[in-house]
Amino acid sequence: MKSFNTEQEHPAAESGDIYAESNPTKNMDDDGREKRTGTWLTAISTTTFFYILCGCFGYAAFGNKAPGDFLTDFGFYEPFWLIDFANACIAFHLIGAYQVFAQPIFQFVEKRCNRNWPDNKFITYEYSVNIHFLGKFNISIFRLVWRTAYVVITTVVAMIFPFFNAILGLIGAASFWPLTVYFPVEMHIAQTKVKKYSPRWIGLKVMCWVCLIVSLLAAAGSIAGLISSVKTYKPFRTIHE
Repeated sequence: MKSFNTEQEHPAAESGDIYAESNPTKNMDDDGREKRTGTWLTAISTTTFFYILCGCFGYAAFGNKAPGDFLTDFGFYEPFWLIDFANACIAFHLIGAYQVFAQPIFQFVEKRCNRNWPDNKFITYEYSVNIHFLGKFNISIFRLVWRTAYVVITTVVAMIFPFFNAILGLIGAASFWPLTVYFPVEMHIAQTKVKKYSPRWIGLKVMCWVCLIVSLLAAAGSIAGLISSVKTYKPFRTIHE
């Protein structure tokens, strides 16, 4: 079961690529559309390749003892500079990724609050601040307070639940198939008018079912990992899986 959990941890972070793949070609000319699409395809392909290296080859090399953190879970930390550099790259990547994936939540809450309380100055009023060399910026106290509180709460929740890989695998299992496989395939079939029961249609449907089975197995592996981790659960302590 752990193998399927390992396979599904990374798609949790990649399931949002459906938006990246479909959105960047809007309102662009033909030349820009071709270049922009090629850039996104290259980025997603490169990311997927490295995810496969970690998921497939890592498990093939270490079997059921494959660690959740390939950087430090082996018990040694040398060379120090290389581990530190790798962790810095991960932090740099996650800071940007957190901003991207949190934006829909921020926008949803802020628009809903503006719609429900249009006369509340704390929610709607923005202060104009002039920052040297950067220009003017509009700052909302509501956005500052709400977004800071959201980051603090999510960080505390992440610290309370230390079995990160099992939870990430479960999230990936739940989101990977509908967001990365089913909806893009169905949109492709509808947009390109793929003929029903044609070889292409059958191939796409088979791929969807295979990915669904993999996601279900990944969910089972994640649940098994959660059950195992709960037995030794201690709040605010890291559990090495």
